[in-house]
Order: sequence, then C-alpha cells, then structure tokens
Amino acid sequence: MKAAVFHGEHDIRVEEVGDPSGPGPGEVLLRPLWCGICGTDLHEYAMGPIVIPSSPHALNGSVLPQVLGHEFSAEVVEVGAGVGHVAPGQRVSVMPLLFCGTCYYCRRGLNHLCASMACIGLSYTWGGIAELAVVPASHVTVLPESVTDLQGALVEPTAVAAYGVDVAHVRPGDTVLITGAGPIGALASLYAASLGAQVIVSEVNPTRADLARSLDVGEVVDPTQIDVAAWVKDRTEGVGVDAVIECSGNERALQTALDAVRKAGRIAQTGLHTRAASIEPMKLSEHDITLAGTWCYPVTDWPRIIDLIARGRLPVEKVVTAQVPMADVVEQGFEVLLSPTGNQVKVLIDAQQGGAA
Repeated sequence: MKAAVFHGEHDIRVEEVGDPSGPGPGEVLLRPLWCGICGTDLHEYAMGPIVIPSSPHALNGSVLPQVLGHEFSAEVVEVGAGVGHVAPGQRVSVMPLLFCGTCYYCRRGLNHLCASMACIGLSYTWGGIAELAVVPASHVTVLPESVTDLQGALVEPTAVAAYGVDVAHVRPGDTVLITGAGPIGALASLYAASLGAQVIVSEVNPTRADLARSLDVGEVVDPTQIDVAAWVKDRTEGVGVDAVIECSGNERALQTALDAVRKAGRIAQTGLHTRAASIEPMKLSEHDITLAGTWCYPVTDWPRIIDLIARGRLPVEKVVTAQVPMADVVEQGFEVLLSPTGNQVKVLIDAQQGGAA
C-alpha cells in the first residue's frame, strides 16, 4: 500500500510499505479518509526528527522511518477480538495520543501528560496519511451521519483549540482575544464564539487574517498596524478582555496578551514557543493574572467535540483552505505551508489518492 513516510529532515516519501497484517485483539484496521497536516508535522519536516524517535520509543518501540498523520478520519475495515463498539463500514475519528495507563499522570486521569506518551502518526507503527492503518479500538469514536469525513479529520486540532479556550474559563458574554489565526487560532475563534463569547482576532499574515474574517466570529486586527492592547482597552472601557488564547507562539503576542487582559483575567498559552520568550512577571502579580500553558487535550474529549460539530455549533470545515491527494503531500502540502509566500492555512490530505510512488 501507499503511505507518506518521514525518513528525515526534508525527506518525506510517498512510497510502498507493507500492508498491516490485520487487527490484533482490541485493535481496528482502518482505511484513512482525510488527514490534516499539523504544525508538529511541519516542524518534523523542516528540522526533524524532533518528536519522531530515532531510537526505539519507550512505550511501543517505534522508530524511524515513520508513517505520518495524526489528525484523521477513517472507515473501519476490520475489528479485532474483543472489539464491540465499532463495526466494519462505520466512519470514525481517531484520538491519536497513546499512553501507558500506569504512570503518575495516567493514574490521575491526566493521560495527555503520560510520562512515556506516544502518538499515532509520530511515534507509532502507523499513521493517517496511508491507505491502511491499525490503531487501538479504544482510540476511535464513531462519526454520526451529520458529520462529514472532512470534519472528522478536524476533531483533533479542534480538541487542541477547545482545550485552550476551556483552560481560560471562557463563558458566555466574555470578550476574548485570540492571538494568531493559524489553524488552532481559527478553531479557537469558532469554539469561543460557540460558547457565546465576543471574539477579537489579532493576525499579521494577510492570508490568515482573511480566513479569520471569513469565519465571521468577530473583529480581526493587524498588530503591525495598531497597538492591539491599547485598541482592546479602548473598546472595553479601559478594562481589557476577559481572556486571551495565545495561539501564535510569538513573544510579542504573549506580551500583548499580558497587556490586553483585564485584572484577574486568564491567558492560555496554546501556541508552542520554539525559543525563550521574555515577559514581565510583575504584571501577573500586580493584576492577578493567570497564565496557563496547555498541552494537547483531555483524551476523553472526542465525543463532546464531535457532538458540537454534529449539532452545527462548530463549522470546523471553514478552516480548510486546500484538499490535496497523498501523491502531492510534499509539494502542495508541506512546502506550501512552510513557504513565507504560501497561500494556505489548513491543508487536508486525501489518504486514498496515493498516486505514483
């Protein structure tokens, strides 16, 4: 079968790999449908391996080369012994985090912080940019008819975005600033709006700013053209926003978050910083501000996110800017997303259009 396989920095190949032998007990054999390219995938391609293990992973022994893809929907082909909650022919969304279940964090229900966490499509035998994949049955949730295959592939990044908004304790009527309108920022905007919040989006990139405007969830401002914190204070009677979801991983945006949030407000740091960032901690103390980091999502969140999509409260498909066959995953996916002049924000890969190796 065909799969997109990571071999090293700037080396992803769509190539023939051996078919899975079939699902073992507690596993399901899937036919991936759509799979998103994540920022983590981009970092691996640009400068990896980083997360992808070069030596056998402690949890499952996985090692390079790695079949990519952890944001995906799929059709169930076959179920292993003991699997009763899904059946062949059903469509599912995959929760990709793999955890030991016995470490300090797992015993406390913090499975996303597992001491030896792995991830389907990053540190596991299979991934979603492939014609077939085997995953634990416990990690798939059936999609109702009202949720499309495309939407099913967006549950994972939506869970990331929603977790940031939830950690910031956003409530109906709150004013929320989203810094960065990449895929996670755009999805956070949709989710915050679905909760009844007034949303403001700060984004410098014209393509991403246009995407944010198309979501129609609130005002979009350019931080290179205005002082965002001052603009926010002016529109909130000098108070500031109730919460900030920092989705850019940018030092300036984090500083803006501290200046824009009200006293006793909350900032969720959802975007990943690749280098150290400078802040003034005294602002946290003087203004009683909570700055909270977020990592992934609660592993039990799939049914809730899927239900919100099914009921039309989260039109997550609006963030998709391109749909690309697997055969073109590098040129039309990774390269475009990494290009300073690229015109795409969220690219989904059709896993069943492998093309020539």
